[in-house]
Amino acid sequence: MKDSKALLLEYLASIRDPERAASLFADDGVFELPFLRSLGVEPRYRGRGEITALVQQLLKLYPNFAFAPNDIRILIETPEKTFAEYVAHARAASTGRSVHLLFTGYLLAEAGKIKLLRETFNPLAMAQAQLPNGVADIGPPGNEVHSFGVRAQLR
Repeated sequence: MKDSKALLLEYLASIRDPERAASLFADDGVFELPFLRSLGVEPRYRGRGEITALVQQLLKLYPNFAFAPNDIRILIETPEKTFAEYVAHARAASTGRSVHLLFTGYLLAEAGKIKLLRETFNPLAMAQAQLPNGVADIGPPGNEVHSFGVRAQLR
């Protein structure tokens, strides 16, 4: 049975194969990207079908998206939990700009499958890569700035 570190490394290595990546999750496994809220995008995906669709969408936005093994650093590791930093290298389909995104990932394993993968990244870098004029296309901020969607509540 695979432990949390092995699952994370296999997930990162299979990111270019959405079905394979999603197969590493439990039937009710969850993939969360909390900072997508700040871009108005759903941050939680449950089950292999939703996770497959998410990875497929990622590869449409960044056709050559990949994690390099040299850019993966495991920071905390137990059989059930792993926390790591890893860098994705990609070119945005919309602009042709290269982007190098630092992710942090927390993986919870259960019965040899991913029960939860929660990743964070810098959405500003993603906007700079994808939007024709970078963050200038987002427009000026109002009087309040949130790093999360207005619906998000910290508990």
